[in-house]
Amino acid sequence: MKRFQTIGAMVGRAGMLCRRAFSLFHLFTFSLFLFSCSMIDEDQSDCEVSAPAEVDYDLQLVTNMTTEIQTQLSAQTTFRLAESLRTHLSEIFSDYAHDVDLSFYDTVDDSVRLQHDRHIMDANQASYTLNLPMHEYMHLAVANIVENDLVGLANDEYCHPSKLQQVDRDTIESHGTGIFTARLPMDVLEGVSQSFNVHLYMANCAACLVIDPQGNDVSGVKVFSTGFATGFNICDSAFVYPQQSPIVRTILLSKKEESDEVGFCSVTFPSPEPKEQKSGRTRTVIETEEPFIAEPGEESLWEFRVYVPQPDGTVTETVLRIREPLRAGQLKIIKVRLRADGSVDPETPEVGASVTLDWKPGSELNPGV
Repeated sequence: MKRFQTIGAMVGRAGMLCRRAFSLFHLFTFSLFLFSCSMIDEDQSDCEVSAPAEVDYDLQLVTNMTTEIQTQLSAQTTFRLAESLRTHLSEIFSDYAHDVDLSFYDTVDDSVRLQHDRHIMDANQASYTLNLPMHEYMHLAVANIVENDLVGLANDEYCHPSKLQQVDRDTIESHGTGIFTARLPMDVLEGVSQSFNVHLYMANCAACLVIDPQGNDVSGVKVFSTGFATGFNICDSAFVYPQQSPIVRTILLSKKEESDEVGFCSVTFPSPEPKEQKSGRTRTVIETEEPFIAEPGEESLWEFRVYVPQPDGTVTETVLRIREPLRAGQLKIIKVRLRADGSVDPETPEVGASVTLDWKPGSELNPGV
């Protein structure tokens, strides 16, 4: 009887060992499955791979640059200035991308990034074949940030916090590249050849102050602009405005001996929209029918600040307050006349001006004149 019990116990232990081995085998197999999924994407629970998806990218340049230059700088006296401005902005208002940054996000929970690709595009259109696992994605794309020292991606590990962020300084230079962005929901199916078209639109803009010297010396004039966004939420396509906007140094386009008029240009994010408009936050411009026509608001939206040194050693400050919004993709030219006391008069009533003679540098701005 004991012998039979011993044999039965041995059989039982063997069966238990077999069951344990079988369980370990399944656990090992399942672990390999999870590991193989993580090799595709560590954030995905389903690792079935679809057929390769072809994604076509193209830059949509919606701008008024040519019209604005032809309208505002059509006189013979401004011909050279128009050429200088057109040359200066040729690499800003251009449907040409040097680089693209592509992120594919989950659409549930924290919307974590599931795949990230970077490419040197060097074209206005390119197609990429991407092996994306079957999933619903929110795709965000950004072009021309590699060579832009002032603007970069921030918080881009997750979809909704992902943004273009300008450097945090009191005084900055102008943007060095035209920045383009896009967003597109993508439902990638299993085993189906798919193609997606992604259109990227411009996120920054430019403003130019044109000064008619009227025989006065402009050799020491300095011009700054301010009042613009410092960030851009890519998924929402909405700009972010600080309580205190940084001061932007403009670039001198022509000297007095080269043209009867001189121009100062800055490239920035857009200004706010007038508060009384119902459009809400400033967004990228994607429509092509008169997207830059706007009624002036009741308050100042952005500014030019002009500093003119005088022979007696004083400096005259003129603050030009513009009540029309400056939108993404837009060029706005403001024309003024220089007086003998260093103040400037705007040519249009939509631009307000306040003058400070014998201006002294304060905490708000020190232009170094």
